[in-house]
Amino acid sequence: MTSSVLYDVPGPRAKVRNRVYGVVSAVAILGLIAFIVYKLDSTGQFQAGLWDDYEYADTQQRILDGLLTTLKTFAIAAVLSVVLGTVLATGRLSDHKPVRWVATTVVEFFRAMPLLIMIFLLYAAVFTSEPMWALVIGLTLYNGSVQAEIFRSGINAVPRGQSEAAYAIGLRKTQVMTGVLVPQAVRSMLPSIISQLVVTLKDTSLGFIILYEELLFVGKAFAQQTPPVNGVYAFIPMVIVFGSIYILLCLALSSVATWVERRTKRSRKGSPPAMPADDPSITNGMGGAGGQTA
Repeated sequence: MTSSVLYDVPGPRAKVRNRVYGVVSAVAILGLIAFIVYKLDSTGQFQAGLWDDYEYADTQQRILDGLLTTLKTFAIAAVLSVVLGTVLATGRLSDHKPVRWVATTVVEFFRAMPLLIMIFLLYAAVFTSEPMWALVIGLTLYNGSVQAEIFRSGINAVPRGQSEAAYAIGLRKTQVMTGVLVPQAVRSMLPSIISQLVVTLKDTSLGFIILYEELLFVGKAFAQQTPPVNGVYAFIPMVIVFGSIYILLCLALSSVATWVERRTKRSRKGSPPAMPADDPSITNGMGGAGGQTA
């Protein structure tokens, strides 16, 4: 039986056992889904009357308006959070101690502050008539602080020899950062950056707390305004419909991230392959050069 560096390759019995575990797990998951569907159906959540309103053009327009509002808020917050993260990461990597101290304080404070509380405070104290900006600024401060740590850790993960070589040829720190470290770090940081942008997209749903008419607020208001059918309110259909929209948005963003990552790898300029030390051509060449020198 062969083995791997990290684990032993499973044998015939282990493979059969793993298949059995997989089948049992799949059956258990399907059973759980079936039980949930049964409970929802038995409580009347799948009554046709609860879903009829989604066929009306007015309802579809309200959903579209909420979707566009969510995407607008996300786009602004995403750009601002990346910009803020870049500034804070630069401050944390600065050679000046006061700048590092200020940047570190800002990052740690806004990372520790619960986002919901931050959004509510901004709305109550500053943006009382502009709920969109309360949500955008809250998302920017929190996600920008997290992005700053992603940027900083990505840059620090670049082998130290890269920066030392750049300094050795006389480059300034700005040139080293922009020309050497950041281009290499971006490739490793990209999955984490996109993951945090997905979090930003989902967190736009917190706008309903400050009565901002984003997608979740529209769904909640729609469920409350829909007359009950046989005493059942349309909250579960709302969760299914609007939850599916959020899932599709996150999947679309992840697909864009995968596409960008592939494009980045495809456009990467590869370095010439290193020749093995025991290559006869190298040995002969070195020997010949040595003989000529002698």
